[in-house]
Amino acid sequence: MKCPFCGSNNDRVIDSREIKEGKEVRRRRLCLDCGRRFTTYERIEIIPVMVVKKDGRREPYQREKVIKGLLKACEKRPVAPEQLEAIADEVERLFEEPSRGEISTKEIGEKIMEELKKLDQVAYVRFASVYKEFRDLNEFFKELEKLRREK
Repeated sequence: MKCPFCGSNNDRVIDSREIKEGKEVRRRRLCLDCGRRFTTYERIEIIPVMVVKKDGRREPYQREKVIKGLLKACEKRPVAPEQLEAIADEVERLFEEPSRGEISTKEIGEKIMEELKKLDQVAYVRFASVYKEFRDLNEFFKELEKLRREK
């Protein structure tokens, strides 16, 4: 495994444990060249689920895209990386059924908003403003008012 800090391939696993009900293995590694620690995850490769975009195009699901969107929404917010991983896990639970070969971006976006709303309302509004494509401040304020009433 290549060290993300120095690029060396010289590392040692110092801790290994199963996570997510045994569906993944988390490994803490120590780079033997620079001495820094980093974490890797190993998961079973599954048949890719296709994401159906708004315009009808299909592309393979990419967890990294979900995480990237969450990172953007949660920028400078008190949200731990583990919480973002948990949201991505919730999204992936949507297509755990063996027969599920496709999922719409609408389903993914709604699930992310549902989870963000519970986690951090500012991050929720940030994500919703992009996902729902607010055209002006009125739409933004309507969403804020709706959120305030739900409290």
